[in-house]
Amino acid sequence: MVAGHLREKNGFFYIVLNYNDATGKRKSKWISTKLPVKGNKKKAEKMLMEARKEFVVESVPLTDDILFADFMLQWLEIVKPTIAITTYSSYSNMVKKIIVPYFRERGITLSGLKPTDIQSFYTEQLKRVKANSVIHYHANIHKALKYAVKIDLIATNPADKIERPKKDRFVGSFYDSAEVQKLFEVAKGTHLEIPIFLGAFYGLRRSEALGLKWDAIDFLNDTITIRHTVTSCNIDGKHVRIAQDTTKTKSSMRTLPLVPVFKEKLLEAREKQDECRRICGRCYDRRYLDYVCVDEMGGLVSPHYLTSAFPKLLEKNNLRRIRYHDLRHSCASLLLANGVPMKQIQEWLGHSDFATTANVYAHLDYNSKLSSADAMLNGLSGALGVLA
Repeated sequence: MVAGHLREKNGFFYIVLNYNDATGKRKSKWISTKLPVKGNKKKAEKMLMEARKEFVVESVPLTDDILFADFMLQWLEIVKPTIAITTYSSYSNMVKKIIVPYFRERGITLSGLKPTDIQSFYTEQLKRVKANSVIHYHANIHKALKYAVKIDLIATNPADKIERPKKDRFVGSFYDSAEVQKLFEVAKGTHLEIPIFLGAFYGLRRSEALGLKWDAIDFLNDTITIRHTVTSCNIDGKHVRIAQDTTKTKSSMRTLPLVPVFKEKLLEAREKQDECRRICGRCYDRRYLDYVCVDEMGGLVSPHYLTSAFPKLLEKNNLRRIRYHDLRHSCASLLLANGVPMKQIQEWLGHSDFATTANVYAHLDYNSKLSSADAMLNGLSGALGVLA
């Protein structure tokens, strides 16, 4: 839906729509409502809303001589209905802010796009961002050009012929048991207490922690089921919050044991929410009654708040700076340190496959390395005697 507002001119209401055309140029369109200003504001506002919903930006025809920048914008709209809104947000930011401006400035057409053009783009971007970001740009460009081949706009995909940068190996930060204990102490009584426990003890993602609902907690059988998430993203400059009954992957939907100390904390939180709702009355936000992580007025603890407030809590209490997501890594490292097999850690964290867990946390699996060392010592005990 395009942006728009009402303007008064010669005693009548006019609808003014603001939009970016197919080339990315900012434009305005005036539409007369034919309604006099006096006594017709509500009618005009209704017409404005309908005009915003129905307005369609004319697209540049898909031909082989279309500018590659314009083709990327059209591809983005074509894939929009087929992907998750958070994925579209990510694609949109990369395409509109990075890829399109670069190629538009150079005036390269779809049919004229060469592998060297794409390679030069990657080389230029590596001067300002890490290799992993460029790999994401490549994924968008490659998918878009694959579609161009599919609909016979070009014969081959030039992105197949370039060298991608080598992916940066990720090594997450993590807290040891003493740091986690201190974190629990300083978070007690704050809005972050429950999200922090869910991140550090259960290894929940931010979206899973904030999406936890009361009906997912079985106080009778002492279980917690992870099945709802709350995320946020920016789409065309607008911040959007997304709540959905889906997790990142099918494996992310999992049931975990409700430990006694956290069961007690949750029961206290539920009593506090009931008390706040009683005291605040009509002022209490009733949209999020089903959620565990809310503030005193019933407002849902947002992903943005958690991300920004967490490092402030660490700094205030002289704790080493890590990201909220690093609590998930801390959980994995503590499980490994206490002899929990990698396969069980995969199930606890809700990874889709074993390789993901092994690749991310193999460097932390010190116990398995000790076992390997012991096995080698036993196997080569005679040979090692020569070195004594």
